[in-house]
Amino acid sequence: MGSKPPHRTCKLERNDRKLELKLYNTLTRKKEPFTEIEKGKVKIYSCGPTVYSYAHIGNFRAYIFMDTLRRVLKYNGYELKHAMNITDVGHLESDADEGEDKIAKAAKKENKDPYEIAAYYTDKFLKDLEKLNIDKPEIICKATDHIKEMQEYVKKIIENDYGYETSRGIYFDISKLDKYPILSDRKIDEQIAGARVEVDKEKRNPEDFAIWIKAPENHIMKWQSPWGLSYPGWHIECSAMSTKYLGEEFDIHTGGIDHIPTHHENEIAQSKGNTGKIPAKYWMHCNFLSIDGGKMSKSLGNTYTLDILQEKGIEPLAYKLFCYTSHYRNKLNFTFEGAKSAETSLIRLREGYQKHLEGTEKIETSEIKELEEKFETAINDDLNMPVAISVVWDIIKNPKKSKQLAELLKKFDQILGIEIDKKEEIEIPEEIKELIEQRNKARQEKDWEKSDQIRDKIKEKGYIIKDTKDGITIEKA
Repeated sequence: MGSKPPHRTCKLERNDRKLELKLYNTLTRKKEPFTEIEKGKVKIYSCGPTVYSYAHIGNFRAYIFMDTLRRVLKYNGYELKHAMNITDVGHLESDADEGEDKIAKAAKKENKDPYEIAAYYTDKFLKDLEKLNIDKPEIICKATDHIKEMQEYVKKIIENDYGYETSRGIYFDISKLDKYPILSDRKIDEQIAGARVEVDKEKRNPEDFAIWIKAPENHIMKWQSPWGLSYPGWHIECSAMSTKYLGEEFDIHTGGIDHIPTHHENEIAQSKGNTGKIPAKYWMHCNFLSIDGGKMSKSLGNTYTLDILQEKGIEPLAYKLFCYTSHYRNKLNFTFEGAKSAETSLIRLREGYQKHLEGTEKIETSEIKELEEKFETAINDDLNMPVAISVVWDIIKNPKKSKQLAELLKKFDQILGIEIDKKEEIEIPEEIKELIEQRNKARQEKDWEKSDQIRDKIKEKGYIIKDTKDGITIEKA
């Protein structure tokens, strides 16, 4: 594995307090104190989308987790260098090197050029990240821009005797590894024994996987290589690009738990075959999003996008808030009822912030420090957002309305990223507008009793009128 530079444990310093950041590491299967490789800097690689279709809300749960990790690290004072790939070639329908390339298949279906397909869905994905106020990685890299780097990576694997050529492509020889798999608990012997079909009889081992694939004559996306016209396997792009931008060893690798048994196992294998090292020190994975208690699938018609949520009156940032109701390592069940509840919660959080912003009461410094410590302890405990959000609600519900608490909420929004200071635009029904006009007329005529009666009637209908020196304001009750 080679020697590593000395590490330091991250501690968030706030006056006389020091809070240790702990993260769950899939590689060691335990929560560990975070120590960076290079002092004050954190290098991260995240598996990005395969851009053959619209990303759905299940996909975005993983990117919300990625966003939270970035925000917590930055809050702790770290400088980040973070790379995320865009898979625009090489991801076959099956993770086991079978079927068509997903981009090519989508191109045939939509009767478009594969590059046109990839460009369209990449642009849509990036716009959806903006809707979710996701802090984007410093480096966003496309697979098709790194064909040369991938070929060089494959060459090195072959030179190190971890790769071999067949009539179909270049395969990675897992028998040369000291251990495989390393991230997952799956038993490789049982999996091989239970396999029904041996796809490629030329493979040395049933679990060997393709790192470079020789292209059939009708395959659209292919490049010249030492092995003829061909294209990369899905796994090789992440190994080549993470090495290019972050080096042979970096701090954190993120993705969904579906990446663990195949994609991330194979990334580690490739890295060991190329450099002799496991590329990342910490491997972090976000759990699945289920829909109404079941699996999300296109056949069931429940692969909801952010656009669908918006059509139903649910703001993308409300979905982000919804994701905070469960720890990223736990499964989360999506229902529209739950999402609409999150929309209501988002409105109340923003209204609560505004009330504190207009407040005049003073809060003891010790109380501010206690709230701050509770929040920071939660986020530093493996990004425990459900607990962090409970602290936010404690502040919102505080009967004392204070600018100090508004400032604290704004500070916490560095982590939440829900635009808590955004003023809600209230749609006022015509009926309420007419009542407001009647009340204004009563006040002009100094009929205070009638004015109060109309105000109470407006409140019964769910709206609160406030008289200020600049006129009236209206908010939902």
